[in-house]
Amino acid sequence: MSGDRAGAVWIASLVRRWPDLIDELSPAGRDALRERHGGGPVGGTTAPVRLHVSDAVRDITDGVVELEEAVRERLGLRPVSPAPVPVRLRRIAGLLDRIAADPLLAPHVEDESRRMAARCARALGDPEQLVRLPGRCPVCDCVSLRALPERAEIRCVNPACGRVLGAEHS
Repeated sequence: MSGDRAGAVWIASLVRRWPDLIDELSPAGRDALRERHGGGPVGGTTAPVRLHVSDAVRDITDGVVELEEAVRERLGLRPVSPAPVPVRLRRIAGLLDRIAADPLLAPHVEDESRRMAARCARALGDPEQLVRLPGRCPVCDCVSLRALPERAEIRCVNPACGRVLGAEHS
């Protein structure tokens, strides 16, 4: 996978996981009743908003807005209308070919999208998000390449191989 597509992996991960993050914001739908201290249900109460998830939603939302604005400004494009996070992410993804041509912008987009994907994964309770990558392992030729965003690492998850590939394979 070429360097210009590395940002695409993290952007796609964010688009896919964003609805899960929003659902986790208020898990009231899952538990209609809470228990009172000492036992016994308390009727009519709802679960509180989960603040760590709320913080992650806000951080990622702000990050996506700022990233889209920075990309459009750097590429000399006119500003676009406000949109939900998944729409903004898709707009950024649509510019990845142009982004890749800018040696300062491409690593910035990749780093920021990786950071936001990791933040989303942590808020959802994942120890570390694994992202499946297209292509084959250059060592064992299996379709078992996975990216670990928090470590900025790519590895083969084939138990017979287990090779850790550098970020240059992204």
